[in-house]
Amino acid sequence: MIDLRHVTYTYPDQAQPALADFSVSLAQGEFVLVVGPSGSGKSTFLRSLNGLAPHFYGGKWSGHIDVGGRNPVERAPRGMADLVGFVFQDPEAQFVVDTVEDELAFAMENFAVPPATMRKRIEEALDQMGIAHLRQRRIGALSGGEKQRVAVAAVLALQPQILVLDEPTSQLDPQAAEEVLVALRQLNEDQGLTVIISEHRLERVAQYVDRVLYLPALGAAPILDDPRAVMGQLPLVPPLVELGRALGWQPLPLTIKEGRPFARRISGQLAAAVAGGQSRPERSELPQSAAEGHPERMGDPQGRTQSKDAKLIPQGSAISVRDAHFAYHGHRALRGVTFDARPGEFVALMGRNGSGKSTLLKCIVGLLKQDEGRITVGGLDVRTAPSDDVIRLVGYVPQHPGSLLFRDSLLAELAFTRKGHGMPQDEPADLALLERLGLASVARRDPRDLSGGEQQRAALAAILVAQPQIILLDEPTRGLDYVQKRNLAALLLSFKAEGRTVVMATHDVELAAACADRVVLMGEGQIVVDGPARDVMSDSQVFASQINKLFRDPNYLVVDDVLRALGREPAAP
Repeated sequence: MIDLRHVTYTYPDQAQPALADFSVSLAQGEFVLVVGPSGSGKSTFLRSLNGLAPHFYGGKWSGHIDVGGRNPVERAPRGMADLVGFVFQDPEAQFVVDTVEDELAFAMENFAVPPATMRKRIEEALDQMGIAHLRQRRIGALSGGEKQRVAVAAVLALQPQILVLDEPTSQLDPQAAEEVLVALRQLNEDQGLTVIISEHRLERVAQYVDRVLYLPALGAAPILDDPRAVMGQLPLVPPLVELGRALGWQPLPLTIKEGRPFARRISGQLAAAVAGGQSRPERSELPQSAAEGHPERMGDPQGRTQSKDAKLIPQGSAISVRDAHFAYHGHRALRGVTFDARPGEFVALMGRNGSGKSTLLKCIVGLLKQDEGRITVGGLDVRTAPSDDVIRLVGYVPQHPGSLLFRDSLLAELAFTRKGHGMPQDEPADLALLERLGLASVARRDPRDLSGGEQQRAALAAILVAQPQIILLDEPTRGLDYVQKRNLAALLLSFKAEGRTVVMATHDVELAAACADRVVLMGEGQIVVDGPARDVMSDSQVFASQINKLFRDPNYLVVDDVLRALGREPAAP
């Protein structure tokens, strides 16, 4: 069905090719997961299947490609659209019209599908993606996760033979992600639809796919094999597989069901460790706590800090939200939210798509003005304080990082932020920050030419260079592989240790389990649960981590919890 031989493709103005002597063959009706580090060519491979590369992006192409008997380089995207359905990493990039139902109809109208057939397909696609209740909603008023499901439904309505998806679950809550993946698997099994999916959160996808295509690095030969074989070769893997590899479990479990027999064998040792007090302490007791080692950052009355550029939060709550309400065009997104975050606290906002997480962050930073209630940051009322005063304290990285990036190079972005905050220019410090985020090699590149994961980190760098004391992140791991996610977690925990406040809206259960002191669970614009991460994330059908699902014990949220209890050294960060 898909055959590439010795393909080399280079984007315009780039010295290095994005695909170098790349060859792979995929059979009709396969469900294939494409994995690999950022920059290894995953998105470029996907774009080549319908001719977006090279026709939309330009650049130089060589080699043989055959997709369903057609050559995408010769036919261009318009000649492939009925055969290959493509869902972008950023769903907003493919929307054309204003409402959900019209968006689903748009492509079919271009192919002159009869109206009766169109209506039937729209109903099927709405039901498959569980978005029938959104049919009359304006797309601009939807949450990021809702937009992602609409994008998948719009492509499914055209009934392509090959469905290509670039990180389709990156903005979906765990339940919605599972529903989408189950729907894709059902289409694959019942209708023989060929599905090619790129995804960084392997714990969500591995159990559904037939084979995994691993792109280890630019120019390296790809590895195509069954999921278990490939998981044994990846440098970083989902927590369940990581634990299985550390403890020598064979065959390597990919699902909780497969891991349970192994878990039962060590349950006695873990119970004894809990009884003996060897389980991991709460995060408030850990050395990275802001109260230990950095007491002056918790509200020194003299206003001193160890960094001459950092702005100190006054003593008390860093963020205070009282009875906040907000509505979009009559749709109530926040309904009486009351929320606090202290200096040196790491809070994860969780909840299904459309629960109000992003809206709450935008109200905290002042991008949206709440209809009712009061919100303060560092003692400043965000409704009345000048925005310049607010952003000196608060750094906000939105769900779509490209909206922050507009300079000609990444270093220019950081220099612009410094100038806007009245800070001296310091290119060596900027390069050091980019190095910590794995972006030093693209420091002089145009940020808009970077991959989705690189743009996410670029936007984070553009905010962090101003050294904000309150950091708000909306889905910060979107587009990040496991290596980058681990580095991001270490960086955010170091900020917490310095006394900064981190509030992160995320669907990434594993990141929340590894980093958060508190989890605030939202639903229908209200706070449903607010408590310690270990309590909120235990015994949950949706928001429990893989390790907690495996052992069903609040003492075990992450792999390191289990290894410590067994007397083993945790993996190096």
